Amino acid sequence: MSEQKRKGIYLLPNLLTTAGLFSGFFAVVSSMNGRFEAAAVAIFIAMIFDGLDGRVARMTNTQSDFGAEYDSMADMVSFGMAPALVAYNWGLTELGKLGWLAAFVYVAGAALRLARFNTQVGIADKRFFQGLASPAAAAVVSGLVWVGVEYDVVGTDYGLVVAAVTGLAGLLMVSNFKYNSFKEVNWHGKVPFVALLLVLLIFVVVATEPALVLFIVFALYALAGPINTFRTVDKVTLDDVVGDHEEDADFKNESSNANTQSNDDDKVT
Repeated sequence: MSEQKRKGIYLLPNLLTTAGLFSGFFAVVSSMNGRFEAAAVAIFIAMIFDGLDGRVARMTNTQSDFGAEYDSMADMVSFGMAPALVAYNWGLTELGKLGWLAAFVYVAGAALRLARFNTQVGIADKRFFQGLASPAAAAVVSGLVWVGVEYDVVGTDYGLVVAAVTGLAGLLMVSNFKYNSFKEVNWHGKVPFVALLLVLLIFVVVATEPALVLFIVFALYALAGPINTFRTVDKVTLDDVVGDHEEDADFKNESSNANTQSNDDDKVT
C-alpha cells in the first residue's frame, strides 16, 4: 500500500508572501490615518519581500501552484490597491471624480498586468517584462508620495500631477513597452573588486536621500521602456504600444481557436 501524500503548504516562501501582504495592508491603513511616509515605506518593504519569496522558493525547491497564486493575490494588494489608495488619500481627494478615476486606472492596470503575466509564464522572454512590472509602478507612485512628504509638499496642491503620475503608471503596466527584467544577471559569478565598491557607493547615495533617490531610479526605469521603443522602432504603431502581441497567451488561444474553427468549417463544406 502506497503512502498517502501529505497535504499542506510550504511555510517559508508563503511566510514571506504574507509579510509582503501585511506590508501592503499596513500601507493602506497608514494612509487612512494620514501617515503617508510610513505608508510609502511599507510599499517598498513589500517589494523586498516580493523579491525574496520567489527566490527562496527556488533555492529551497518549495515552489507550488498555491504559492504562485497566493503571491499574485498578495501583489494585487501590495502593488495594486495600496499605491492607488495611498496616492488618493495624499493628493487626489480634492479632484473629485478625476481623482478616484486616476486611482482606478492604476488599480485596473495592475490587475490586468498581473493577469497577463500569469498567462505568459513559460512562453514569455525572461529577459524582458512586457509592460511595466507592478512593483516598479508601485515604487513610482509611492516614491512620489514619499518625496512629497519629505519636502513638506501638500499633495492636494499638486493633485493634477499626482493624478497624471498615478494614471500613467497604470497605463504603462498594460503597455507593450519592453522593460529589462535583469533576470539574466549571473549572481553566482565573480565580479571585479571595483564592483563591490560601486555597490557600497550606491548604498551610501540611497542612504543620504532614500526617498528622492529611489523615486528618481524607478521613474527613470519607467521611462526607459517608451524611450527604448521609440529608439529601436523605425515607425511606432499601435501594436508597439497597446496592441496584441504573439506572445500574449490570450492572443495565441484566440488564434488557435479561430484556426480550429476554420478547419472545421472547411470539413463541413
